[in-house]
Amino acid sequence: MTDNLRMNSGDCKYIWQADDWPKWRYDLAALAGPLAEVSRAQGLLMGRLADVGRPKRDQASLSALTSDVVKTSEIEGERLDVESVRSSIARRLGVDIGALAPVDRHVEGVVEMVLDATANCAAPVTRERLFGWHAALFPTGYSGLSKIKVGGWRDDASGPMQVVSGPIGRQRVHFEAPPADRLKAETSRFLEWINTKTGEPPLIKAGLAHLWFVTLHPFDDGNGRIARAIGDLLLARADGSPQRFYSLSAQIQRERNAYYDILERTQKGTLDVTEWLAWFLDTLHRAVDLAQHTLDAVLAKARFWQRFAGMPMNERQVKLLNRLLDGFEGKLTTSKWAAIAKCSPDTALRDINELLAHGVLRKSAAGGRSTSYELNDPPSA
Repeated sequence: MTDNLRMNSGDCKYIWQADDWPKWRYDLAALAGPLAEVSRAQGLLMGRLADVGRPKRDQASLSALTSDVVKTSEIEGERLDVESVRSSIARRLGVDIGALAPVDRHVEGVVEMVLDATANCAAPVTRERLFGWHAALFPTGYSGLSKIKVGGWRDDASGPMQVVSGPIGRQRVHFEAPPADRLKAETSRFLEWINTKTGEPPLIKAGLAHLWFVTLHPFDDGNGRIARAIGDLLLARADGSPQRFYSLSAQIQRERNAYYDILERTQKGTLDVTEWLAWFLDTLHRAVDLAQHTLDAVLAKARFWQRFAGMPMNERQVKLLNRLLDGFEGKLTTSKWAAIAKCSPDTALRDINELLAHGVLRKSAAGGRSTSYELNDPPSA
């Protein structure tokens, strides 16, 4: 594709330019297998969750929501502090995770959007609600260094809305969205469809909504994150539960290149979106399967704390052990303990030696310039 591609080039039509847009078509028979497999995986997960009790379900939901918030931003190249996100969600859900990390207003904004989409999934999706999400994502009115229109549809004052990549001067146009003067009518039609029972299987509707919104691209920025939140809202409706236990955004982030490829191919294709929906369902299936491993980790963590329930520990020790149980990256050394717990190296060593003496920690077998430590008997799922 050339750098200067425009809609009137004649050799490429975007999906929204089709004469019968947005009359989506898909082969339901071809999707019956993937639909059944996802539904079975969801049933297995929900069956396990029904047996584990409220506190563990809350922990599993906290883990899934934290992953959702962090990864939906990471897809757009933005990294949020995981502990700040976890603290923000835990406080809003009333889940006790011990000491809370400080939270900035940008983290709060993403958390507000994701929680509103899922916890209030039954409420209608309105223009004002989407504007609220957008304002929460961009509390300063800026995206990076660029001032953007917040809480309103884009106006294309600086030219057509395009999705591009590559260095300035050699940018590649992946997609061009409908003109701004069509957005009022286009978004009204989209919102009416979302809020009406239209006959599609619920999981199909979630996949179509994601694609439809990101194709309209109605905001100056944040379209991908809001499209994924809309998808999550419809998945929560499909599950019949506002509590989330898997993260589609986290799975999309793991498969980000494939996500952008299928999106671009679909947006330059026809209104037969069977291939997009098959990809969406397969990705959703992998997200649900991964949630089984998340639940394993939650249950293992609970068993660990039951085992050491009678042992007195200070707040630093509890914090660092939870970090290890949540999957600590790299090696835990005395200096890392001191940095994370905000204490002196001597205090860190004293904390570690107490846990060594009680059999909670052991010295790592792996050599290195400094001694590192690990859980003595990592709880198995």
